[in-house]
Amino acid sequence: MLLRTAWRRVAAALPAAPGPRPEAPTRGLRLRVADHAPQSAVPSDTAIAPEMESVLRPLYMDVQATTPLDPRVLDAMLPYLVNYYGNPHSRTHAYGWESEAAMECARQQVASLIGADPREIIFTSGATESNNIAIKGVARFYRSRKKHLITSQTEHKCVLDSCRSLEAEGFKVTYLPVKKSGIIDLKELEAAIQPDTSLVSIMSVNNEIGVKQPISEIGQICSSRKVYFHTDAAQAVGKIPLDVNDMKIDLMSISGHKIYGPKGVGAIYIRRRPRVRVEALQSGGGQERGMRSGTVPTPLVVGLGAACEVAQQEMEYDHKRISKLAERLIQKIMKSLPDVVMNGDPVHHYPGCINLSFAYVEGESLLMALKDVALSSGSACTSASLEPSYVLRAIGTDEDLAHSSIRFGIGRFTTEEEVDYTVEKCIYHVKRLREMSPLWEMVQDGIDLKSIKWSQH
Repeated sequence: MLLRTAWRRVAAALPAAPGPRPEAPTRGLRLRVADHAPQSAVPSDTAIAPEMESVLRPLYMDVQATTPLDPRVLDAMLPYLVNYYGNPHSRTHAYGWESEAAMECARQQVASLIGADPREIIFTSGATESNNIAIKGVARFYRSRKKHLITSQTEHKCVLDSCRSLEAEGFKVTYLPVKKSGIIDLKELEAAIQPDTSLVSIMSVNNEIGVKQPISEIGQICSSRKVYFHTDAAQAVGKIPLDVNDMKIDLMSISGHKIYGPKGVGAIYIRRRPRVRVEALQSGGGQERGMRSGTVPTPLVVGLGAACEVAQQEMEYDHKRISKLAERLIQKIMKSLPDVVMNGDPVHHYPGCINLSFAYVEGESLLMALKDVALSSGSACTSASLEPSYVLRAIGTDEDLAHSSIRFGIGRFTTEEEVDYTVEKCIYHVKRLREMSPLWEMVQDGIDLKSIKWSQH
């Protein structure tokens, strides 16, 4: 809320103050400028001015939230938005057949990326729905014999909330703690498995701190104990190599907009041999093998398929390039600023997600200062309270450090110049905010803040 209000104020102030604004460092704003302002059907006095549109486009460094649509994906989708509009489930005419052929081609593209059979891919509206189908679907189908599930404390909210809703239905859920590195303890996982455990759900790559879990080892443990293994791979698919058979994954959630595809589409992989049974959450026409009723949106699944194909072709190149840019960002910041902590395991880590805590700086203040770079904070911003991120709390981060965390996202279209500009602005504003901080002053004077007993008024 605070950020949104601040951004609105900035937006309102910009047209009123034409001419160059004093900004430091003095390299000038590198805002993303739209080539052509969108033509609006609204009368000109209410339409956004083209100048305003271009001024208000900050650099995009938040690819864990969403990614831009790859132009190659848009090219694949366009014919199915305009000309080939048939319902893929219409079996009596060519319009339906051509849409169905495109849908099955997309299914093959998604399957190929994760080493699955196309028949094991079910299209959904996104990873949230996929996680709900996997967790609630498996738990409810096997509820007569098995009433226990295992997950971790750092899972995405939709996984944790699905587990909580199952607890209300009488299931037992074990929430595994994570080590300081953000990785689960495999011995604790083995110890937590009970005779009535139906499912283990552990994410592949964490969306906040970028930590990679030992998926192959977890798959091996689950397979040996005859327990189904689900992984939320929204942040991992297309970015790191995944093979459902080698890693012994039984269910996997995939999101379109995290891999440069369209929003509103995703997929769930459900193993056929040995067969995993799930209870459908949605009733209807029985599409997608009865597991997800509803008309499959052909343009969106075509986009998801194209995004998966591009990701498969460019994964190695993207990973090398993103790793190089991530290293550049971390080295420059760490070299110029003291008391910066990288959250999560530095080795078992996806390089495109960098979560840094800047001691003695409030994360929200830094985000407001970095208004020409789109970033996100590790702390949740709500109108009532500013609670630190539950992921950072789970890895044992001090509350003050958790409040000072910023997540930098580097993706396929991030440039070296954007990284350099972000680093430069970040260093400048951290130094400026620390100079204003009495805590920073006390630390410079050699005072141990933990030894101070603060009085309450």
